[in-house]
Amino acid sequence: MRSFRFLKAYGACALFAAAVFSLVSCGGKATIDGTLENAPLSEVVVKKLDINRYVTIDTLKVDSDGKYSCRIDIEKGQPEFVYVFYGDRKVASVLLDRGDRLTVVSDTVGNFTVEGSEESRRFAEVEKDYARFTAEFDSLTNCLLALDPDSGEASLVKKKIGASYIGYYRDRLRYIMENPYSLTVVPVLYQVAGPDRLPVFGQITDAIHFSNVSDSLATVYPDSRYVAALKEEAKRRSGLLELKVRLQNAGETGYPDFELADINARKVRLSEVDAKVILLHFWSSSDALQKMFNLDVLKPIYEDYHSRGLEIYQVALDADKAAWASVVKDQNLPWINVCDISGLNAASARLYNISSLPVTFVISGDSLVNEKVSDEKSLRKVLDKLL
Repeated sequence: MRSFRFLKAYGACALFAAAVFSLVSCGGKATIDGTLENAPLSEVVVKKLDINRYVTIDTLKVDSDGKYSCRIDIEKGQPEFVYVFYGDRKVASVLLDRGDRLTVVSDTVGNFTVEGSEESRRFAEVEKDYARFTAEFDSLTNCLLALDPDSGEASLVKKKIGASYIGYYRDRLRYIMENPYSLTVVPVLYQVAGPDRLPVFGQITDAIHFSNVSDSLATVYPDSRYVAALKEEAKRRSGLLELKVRLQNAGETGYPDFELADINARKVRLSEVDAKVILLHFWSSSDALQKMFNLDVLKPIYEDYHSRGLEIYQVALDADKAAWASVVKDQNLPWINVCDISGLNAASARLYNISSLPVTFVISGDSLVNEKVSDEKSLRKVLDKLL
């Protein structure tokens, strides 16, 4: 009897251990249970995205009912973009994470549905939106090629092409701003249109969106190679943007110039501030010490030196524009107040190589003054010399 109880207990422990082992072994995998309609006894190829190219994972036989199944290893913290191909045609797209079990139903022309993952469902919508846009864009482009380029009809088609591109760009921009922590925004940033592969996010100022997205995703997926590659692309684009701004300002001023909207939504260009001396002050309205600096240091200085030719151009690097505006009004700050919601990734901040806040620069005439200022005493010393 004792032996039987021992064996029973041992068996229960063994079953428990087997269950734990099964859970652990499945934890690093994801499963796709697929159905390919109208193509029984065929085969599909499963590929994953390796930054900018496809890598084949497996070739699967489709049974007589159109069913197939695939298990894929997923590294912790590194979801994978996975695609199912029927011949040369992509028939399904999913975003797989560890432990996912997805049900995918597709036909041979590229229509598909996916269940089992909110991220994959979202990614499916991204792919479908892109397919609709490219179909429309390609149709208009082919129509244009068949027309006399100088005809009125060609001019009308060109306008339609431009409207299609701009409309899609704005829609995708809204998508990445509404989903900053979803990996599905990564392929959106690299989408192209037409036979010339025109980038949807090809404007040089789109560097700001690349930077914002990479920073947001890094908080959720710090180990993702997709996020790492996006961060490198953001740096490259930000460098090009900074270079463009510097070249545009070359010969005009002896300091980097930029333009931002003030609290009344009126754009104010730094180089157009009419003053003998400008204090360019970068700050954050969310920091209590920096708010006190306004009242304890900047306000007394402004009162003493404004009549002698001083102006303050204060740049808040804050994502919350409403909170910034509230602080400016509550403190009744009388100088020029502008805000750049891109934070330390803002073009204005990059122009001045800012890595932390607050920072103050002194501009006299057309040049930056080579003086270190950090407190009221050092500021007054420089201002007394210049004014």
